Amino acid sequence: MNQGWHARDIPDQSGRTAVVTGANSGIGLITARELARSGARVLLACRDERRGKEAAARIRYAVRGADVEFAALDLADLSSVRAFAADYRADRLDLLINNAGVMALPYGRTADGFETQFGVNHLGHFALTGLLLPKLLATPGARVVSVSSGLHALADIDVGDLNSERNYRRWIAYGRSKTANLLFVHELARRVAAAGGGLVAAAAHPGYASTNLQTAGARMENRRTAERVMELGNRIIAQPASAGALPTLYAPPRRGCGPTRSPGRGCWAGAARPARPGGRAGRAATWRASACGWPRSS
Repeated sequence: MNQGWHARDIPDQSGRTAVVTGANSGIGLITARELARSGARVLLACRDERRGKEAAARIRYAVRGADVEFAALDLADLSSVRAFAADYRADRLDLLINNAGVMALPYGRTADGFETQFGVNHLGHFALTGLLLPKLLATPGARVVSVSSGLHALADIDVGDLNSERNYRRWIAYGRSKTANLLFVHELARRVAAAGGGLVAAAAHPGYASTNLQTAGARMENRRTAERVMELGNRIIAQPASAGALPTLYAPPRRGCGPTRSPGRGCWAGAARPARPGGRAGRAATWRASACGWPRSS
């Protein structure tokens, strides 16, 4: 990708259908808007109905004739994930953008008992992709793009403590969830290739983009100083969400993207470019643990 690549360079997406999780704000909203601008039909998969429908209205206002629709999806509740997949009636699915996520939250559990960051950022998307896989495999040229982060370098996967029960540290837990995203992409690509499928799996690193992701955890705990520091970083250091969305937008239409040539940025910002994501050690073990529903204490 050269430095001048922009969302306007996305090829025509007419006739293609995309699902974008967490599309009500930030990078997800920009991604959904630009795919719609390029002609795709876009499903905004969001937890909050009001915010999801408002986002759809904003896209229709910005893009004349945009074909966008809200669909309820709560990645912290696997029954919601199953319901979303069951309700997906389209004959094809060209793009699945696993974008939604949470960052550095206080310790909590999903509806199914998983640590929140690992449950939302990885397990929810793992289940969603698996349930939609028949549609993806049946669609020529389909792609799955998972939004990871350079902060995956903070931590490797501990298969023996995926719930972070022994020692919860919010940033380490976040890093583990982002490492899981990368391992998932590698293992999905390997399994699809072994089966002779044409589905492409890629990961994207958005860099440091100004969204509400950074402030949510501090706001939940009423840590005002931490919230102000994050807000200041968003204003001074971060790039806008529109720039952070470019690696995600680059992956769907481009040849050559895959688990070893995924679009990313420098640590904080800079030109979007193909990058080689982190190591693949532990990908099969992480897949097995994610698929089997590992034991959880009460």
